[in-house]
Amino acid sequence: MNVLTVLGARPQFVKAAMLSRAFAKAGINETLVHTGQHYDARMSKIFFEELGIPVPEVNLGVGSGTHAEQTGRMMMALEQYLTNHSRPDALLVYGDTNSTLSAALVAAKLQVPLAHVEAGLRSFNRAMPEEINRIVTDRLSQWLFCPSLSAVELLNAEGIAQGVHFTGDVMYDVLLHYRPLARERYPLEKLVPFGRGSYFLLTLHRAENTDHPEQLGQLMALIKSLPLPVAWPMHPRTKERLARFKIAVPSNIHVMEPVGYIAMLALLDGAKAVLTDSGGLQKEAYWSERPCLTLRNETEWVETLENGWNTLVGADADRVHEALQSPPTEQQKPWYGTGQAAEQITRILLQAD
Repeated sequence: MNVLTVLGARPQFVKAAMLSRAFAKAGINETLVHTGQHYDARMSKIFFEELGIPVPEVNLGVGSGTHAEQTGRMMMALEQYLTNHSRPDALLVYGDTNSTLSAALVAAKLQVPLAHVEAGLRSFNRAMPEEINRIVTDRLSQWLFCPSLSAVELLNAEGIAQGVHFTGDVMYDVLLHYRPLARERYPLEKLVPFGRGSYFLLTLHRAENTDHPEQLGQLMALIKSLPLPVAWPMHPRTKERLARFKIAVPSNIHVMEPVGYIAMLALLDGAKAVLTDSGGLQKEAYWSERPCLTLRNETEWVETLENGWNTLVGADADRVHEALQSPPTEQQKPWYGTGQAAEQITRILLQAD
């Protein structure tokens, strides 16, 4: 079986670490195409090197731009690539980025069967570009690999039942595989000047939080009010916005360069709690039993809200402090499978071949 996998952003590189390994073990021939959506070496190259992901056959070098510009350039480049190469048995995409949407549309136009890893997620906020990307990709997919049972239920409610599979979450596979290595390779003192449990971990990159000076300024004020120092591996895009809007970074923040996935796991392991607008880190905090304060007003990962492990705080400092004073209770573990999602996805694709 020949699978063409399209990647473009950091979370997709991490997920590919497990699925590409499972494909190789099962004898599936996989070709990786990197759209270049994340073109900073710290945001992409390090993940291929650190996680042992096969080197992409081609980097389309699309780079940044408006959503329309970026999506259009990706579609043209992907269409040209597929037209000039032998047709794969499946085109596989991850998540909800512009790379995901572009590949899904090209696959539909060229009638290449589409597999969507992380299907069925919904925030019910169509102002988020990612929500549009998810909805369209799910509608075009022949295989919908759902990370949770709630994702299956959401697809069924939309009238999508054919090709839907609950596989569990590939990111859970990844975390279980790499967490021991993170603890061994990155002792906390190599990363931050804080002791274990004496700092918060922050990530912040979504357009809804970083593209508007009032919102970004409010978030900086929120972080300034926190009772512990904050470790922040800063996304290049957020760094640019802070400089453009002339917003100062509070003194209680320890700004770091972007880090690889394994170092991020080590930072998470040492943190008291997490503040993030990232979908992936919400789950990783949950699996690592670290309380998460999500800097949004909705989440696709509704299971993490159970028993206070994840709290939607937006940019509201009062909600943040209230959540910090209300520790979570016992966790429910089985939401995202058993850590064998990559193997399940591989078996399903081989059965269809």
